[in-house]
Amino acid sequence: MDSDLETLATALYVTCDDLLKTHPEHLPARPQVGFVPGITDAELITLSVMQALLGYTSETRWLRRVHKDFRGMFPHVPKQSGYNKRLRKLAHTMAWLIAELGRLTSIATDDVVVVDSTPVECARSRETVKRSQLAGWAEYGYCASHSRYFWGLRLHLVCTLHGLPLGWALTGAKADERHVATTLLAQVPSLAGRPLTLIGDKNYYGHDFEAELAAANIHLLRPARHGEPERPGSRFFKPLRQTIESINQTLKGQLDLERHGGRTIAGVCARITQRILALTAAIWHNDHAGRTRRSLTDYDH
Repeated sequence: MDSDLETLATALYVTCDDLLKTHPEHLPARPQVGFVPGITDAELITLSVMQALLGYTSETRWLRRVHKDFRGMFPHVPKQSGYNKRLRKLAHTMAWLIAELGRLTSIATDDVVVVDSTPVECARSRETVKRSQLAGWAEYGYCASHSRYFWGLRLHLVCTLHGLPLGWALTGAKADERHVATTLLAQVPSLAGRPLTLIGDKNYYGHDFEAELAAANIHLLRPARHGEPERPGSRFFKPLRQTIESINQTLKGQLDLERHGGRTIAGVCARITQRILALTAAIWHNDHAGRTRRSLTDYDH
């Protein structure tokens, strides 16, 4: 294993273990007596982050790799079914750790943030759509960036300019991006109640939407829509706007966001949370190590 990945895994395990011991209320409920798991929750979460960083979309293949190369770090590795069940139960714990790791960085309080949504495709064939357990949540939507329709969900992200996720949500493909954005900005503790400059695309428009942001002391920077006059600050938009596109590309190209493989609501939530946690953990570790914050190249081999 690459020494940089080993260093990240060790630091992440120690930090997660300390946080979960201090805040056991964020762990899934477990009987006080009976079977004791051979692998701790902090170890399993660290294992799942390594899986995402190394690009293993198949849990079976990943656990074979762990048995072969990482038994020194993880002597008690569950089988695929046990790993999958534990990971799904730890989805809320991983979501809480995303916020906690972000809070421990030096960039969590940046006052310029970017917002966007990206498709999370869940099926392509009509037969798969008809029998999918995600029906009712997943739906048909349109991706303007790729000029195509898809069936699935949307991942909404509010991030710093360095790519650190501050708030995120999974919704149906047709959810109003503006409504999700205002909900995140109002309900995420790290975002609520402080002045911000928000960078978004043309979909984040509307008098009522901008008035709601202004009331919360949030200044919106977006390109002008067709027929609108040039908006203030537009000269700064293009270089800053590329940030959110590159964050989406990191999630899709390096962390295999669209190859999540989830077939149930719990499975999709766990796998998407796993990938956002992996991105957050890499940025957190790079921030403390003085490296380029969103670079994953030190950990993907």
